[in-house]
Amino acid sequence: EVISFSEADYEGVRLPHDDPVVVTLLVELFTMKRILIDNGSSADILYKHAFDQLRIPADQLKPVKTPLVGFAGETIHPLGSINLSVVAGTAPCQTQVEMT
Repeated sequence: EVISFSEADYEGVRLPHDDPVVVTLLVELFTMKRILIDNGSSADILYKHAFDQLRIPADQLKPVKTPLVGFAGETIHPLGSINLSVVAGTAPCQTQVEMT
């Protein structure tokens, strides 16, 4: 299902803008707040502290060989990847997807 924004969502926003979009999502039945959506990024990143709070065993992570390069050019090696169920929106206007 398409997630879109209407003119009402622009209330109080000075256009043109390049503000980040920050949302709250339900991930594996846990509410995660302050999720930054960066449409210029090619990676969906979950920090280890948040992963630990989901109480998913680390052995469910799949190995990842490709490092990530941070904003300052530093190289970061991910602990792994995992598919998680993500719910966006509230009923009746919501969608559920699997994200890696």
